[in-house]
Amino acid sequence: LEEAAFQLQQIFRIDISIALNILGIESMRAGHSRIAYTCFKLAADRGYSKAQFNVGLCYEHGRGTEKDLEKAALYYYHAASSCHPMAQYRYARYLLQHRPENEWDRLQKAVTFLEQAAMAGVTEAQAYLGVFYVRGLQPKEKRGLKYLLLAARNGDAQSRYHVGVCYEKGLGVQQNLAEAMRHYQQSAAAGNRSARERLR
Repeated sequence: LEEAAFQLQQIFRIDISIALNILGIESMRAGHSRIAYTCFKLAADRGYSKAQFNVGLCYEHGRGTEKDLEKAALYYYHAASSCHPMAQYRYARYLLQHRPENEWDRLQKAVTFLEQAAMAGVTEAQAYLGVFYVRGLQPKEKRGLKYLLLAARNGDAQSRYHVGVCYEKGLGVQQNLAEAMRHYQQSAAAGNRSARERLR
């Protein structure tokens, strides 16, 4: 009986969190950002990762609450720890952009979260990792090209451009100007100015 009661409590807690998160999304769409933030926060404090991510967005962009990047990062971290892919990406970006670069453990944590997000299909994480590995302090060009190709296949024109650069310069792949030209053309067709310049 105690086990059944505990299970009912868990289901009720999760259902309330889902409902609050949906109410928050609908409130945000209706332009009621303060109400949305309150709903997200209530669900986030119950441990619901989607709401934790939404609270992070509210803090990052100052929607319904004051802008606070440290609080945004905290909520992104909680959601990222529950395997929320976009939270993993945003938390990793925060670590890379707002922390001293010489902190090796933070860098490793950021890369781990970026790789998890990239493998979950987050195009932004794939693109970020691709450039990070190709241009990093210790370049891993083949690994970078792998992520750039994933992002390019997901429609990211900037990543398609970077794939062209890899083929043009032989970064992580054998130099192939015809293949570089093909990637530049696809990127340019999607509106990338750098690719148009490179084609010239």
